[in-house]
Amino acid sequence: MEKRWIIQKSDQKFVQKLAKDLGVNHIVAHLLVLRGIENFDDAKLFFRPELKHLHDPFLMKNMQDAVDRIEKAIANKEKVLVYGDYDVDGTTSVAMMYSFLKRFSPEIEYYIPCRYEEGYGISLKGIDYAKKNNFSLIIALDCGIRAFDQVDYANEKEVDFIICDHHNPADKIPKAVAILNPKQSDCNYPYKELSGCGVGFKLIQAVQQRMELPQKELFCYLDLVATAIAADIVPIIGENRILTFLGIEQLNQSPRVGLQFFLKSLKNPVSVTDLVFVIAPRINAAGRMDHGLNAVELLAASDVEVALPIARSIEFYNSERRATDERITKEALQQIILNEQQESFSTVVFHSSWHKGVIGIVASRLIETYYRPTVVLTESEGVLSGSVRSVRGFDVYKALESCAEFMIQFGGHKYAAGLTLKPEQLEGFKKGFEAYVRSTILKEQQTPSLIYDAVLKLNELSPKLLRILNQMGPFGPKNMRPVFVTHHCKDTGGSRLVGKDQTHLKLEIRDSSGIQIQGIGFGMGANLITIKNQLPFSVLYTLEENEYNGIVSLQLKVKDLKFEEV
Repeated sequence: MEKRWIIQKSDQKFVQKLAKDLGVNHIVAHLLVLRGIENFDDAKLFFRPELKHLHDPFLMKNMQDAVDRIEKAIANKEKVLVYGDYDVDGTTSVAMMYSFLKRFSPEIEYYIPCRYEEGYGISLKGIDYAKKNNFSLIIALDCGIRAFDQVDYANEKEVDFIICDHHNPADKIPKAVAILNPKQSDCNYPYKELSGCGVGFKLIQAVQQRMELPQKELFCYLDLVATAIAADIVPIIGENRILTFLGIEQLNQSPRVGLQFFLKSLKNPVSVTDLVFVIAPRINAAGRMDHGLNAVELLAASDVEVALPIARSIEFYNSERRATDERITKEALQQIILNEQQESFSTVVFHSSWHKGVIGIVASRLIETYYRPTVVLTESEGVLSGSVRSVRGFDVYKALESCAEFMIQFGGHKYAAGLTLKPEQLEGFKKGFEAYVRSTILKEQQTPSLIYDAVLKLNELSPKLLRILNQMGPFGPKNMRPVFVTHHCKDTGGSRLVGKDQTHLKLEIRDSSGIQIQGIGFGMGANLITIKNQLPFSVLYTLEENEYNGIVSLQLKVKDLKFEEV
């Protein structure tokens, strides 16, 4: 699939000034300006984030009420139930809040709804459990902002709610004791892009301040916050970047017992990429294939003997998850062809037997083949439930709003959402969703795009530049690893196919500067024949370090390449 390459532009006046003020070259200054850094103080905060740089948690609307209610519960020895979603953001939030509050009261327990019996968010079954077991307060994490009926039901049962959420609120909010969500229109909290776990952390920070506990006591929870931020694909700028930076530091220096089993296979230091592709899928696998309670039990464990068997079972669930989502992806691709949907503006596929726990992954995989907003649906107890994924720039949440009449409920973000509907609503939903996408999607949103930061010659790459680039991490949305383009590259004769199935491309190239360098392009082996014909090409890449037989060298990690017209 042909991809568009889009260069990021910076204000050269700021670049020149920053280069002078910091004593760095033009390339580095340009990269920093693109990240909103315009002076020495900005740069210092960017490169040296500290806990003290976080905003005052009491700036968040209702924080005072939330802390007061928790203090009252602890003082009166009330039973408190920590409630959260079954995904990474939810289970890390619950493990964090449970571990923190357990220090002050033995009357703390946690609850994760069953994906298949209760669905997403706060359930009546969970509230009934709280009432039956004499819990008078529920702290909900990563869910609840639209749980109007459920909170009303809890109020009738005399069970209080504190809701910590980061999803978009509706015009009204549930009648809880306190709702912590920086996205509320009347919330003046300076940073709006916290994860669910991040909002929970702000509540912990507020309790810590009220109790006058040392700030360093918060460090032990930052690995969980960083994992949630990475998994939930929220912007890694502002507070999220501080939390991720310090969380990864915690993971590398003193990881919690529950994560040590998974970290063994990773090279030091651990990165956001490791959290996204290694840690997060395993934590998620518990809720997808069995029950999210397993993930919380693992993350909250303080004993290796307790954690190890849970980690091994979760590893098994992850293997099972991988096989299941590969099978369903193949079936979904076949369905698109059978239904003659190849030329549609959206993808909506359904099968009653598909595993509910992996349909979100399948939706993302389908976009790799058919680049367009995608909905994957399955059936459980007579109701269809689905996961929605989008493409760059297109707001699927608005698309779902336009089809509200064909759904029981829906919720989520711009790029990812979930929904439920009745079987008889399916055809109406398909037509409505397709019609909205067809009428609103822009031409440029129908082609995958790759953003790059600068055009460089190979002689501008150096170990020093790589060291500076690495200091710009942790990388993620809004602070991606710098991407470069080099033009007029040719094979030096050493480019070849590598990998078990010979599908990867090992490049040995030089450009007009005469410098030679190696690169690796995963899944790009089909380009070798053309490269061997000495056709010039442009390469889009990130810069990395490669170690082979004890020798360390620079390497291009190739994201795409394009052959140039001769």
